[in-house]
Amino acid sequence: MTLAVVHSRAVTGVQAAEVTVECDLGPGLPTFAVVGLAETAVKESRDRVRSAIQNSGFEFPARRVVINLAPADLPKAGGCFDLPIALGILAASGQIPASALADVEVLGELALDGALRPVTGVLASTLAAGKAGRSILVPADNAQEAALADCAAVFSVSSLTMATAHLRGQCPLPPTLANADPATRSAYPDLRDVRGQEGAKRALLIAAVGGHHLLLSGPPGTGKSMLAARLPGLLPPLRREEALEVAAIHSLHGAGFDVRRWGQRPFRSPHHSASAAALVGGGSNPRPGEISLAHGGVLFLDELT
Repeated sequence: MTLAVVHSRAVTGVQAAEVTVECDLGPGLPTFAVVGLAETAVKESRDRVRSAIQNSGFEFPARRVVINLAPADLPKAGGCFDLPIALGILAASGQIPASALADVEVLGELALDGALRPVTGVLASTLAAGKAGRSILVPADNAQEAALADCAAVFSVSSLTMATAHLRGQCPLPPTLANADPATRSAYPDLRDVRGQEGAKRALLIAAVGGHHLLLSGPPGTGKSMLAARLPGLLPPLRREEALEVAAIHSLHGAGFDVRRWGQRPFRSPHHSASAAALVGGGSNPRPGEISLAHGGVLFLDELT
């Protein structure tokens, strides 16, 4: 078989669009081409994938390799397509069964030795995979985040070798279970720790109950920031749907989502010198700004004036 298809995802905003990675091995001089509106980081996967396949003990086919990322009009960015491309090449060259890739979606960035590095947007991709009725294969560092979706079987792999062993049926992996134990979550700062400021504390309670905005005014050192940091603890617990929304947005951020914060309302306090882009977000590959990262929680604008 010289053609293999692997399912993957491309994050667009807070959604994850389906991407079909088509791998074709044709006759001719050995070349390696990636097409389908791929940005620089995706095109650079050619060298990462070649080295990862060879350093993992597999044979890189000395043929004309063409990788098509469909749909062609959807921009693709990041290193999350490294693992799908590598598995597609191995399936097209007969080194792993292509049938094992039919009902699984794959994400992951490859190191040159075949190890897997974490990627962003895994939670949104897992939610979309669950709706499509497929399981998902993700890097080990993203497994707990993906398992929070609780709608698709999540398989955690740390290397290309482990992924191929699972797909071959040699070492089947158990699905990863979410480990978001409430006892391990970070506690909110407690309003009981504040002495005095009864008027301000009363205002916090009214704002929390009514969902109001709040303006704290006073000289430096009077406890405005300390009081604001305790507002999320007064808000009602997040419903599961809200918690998934919050986690999916933070999953797109560079640092990713910390599973210890699962179910907690975010508190964002950007520096007063933050730019408009940092507050609103955006960019060629849209990323959430502070306003979006505060969704479901509290946005504290210190030194507003």
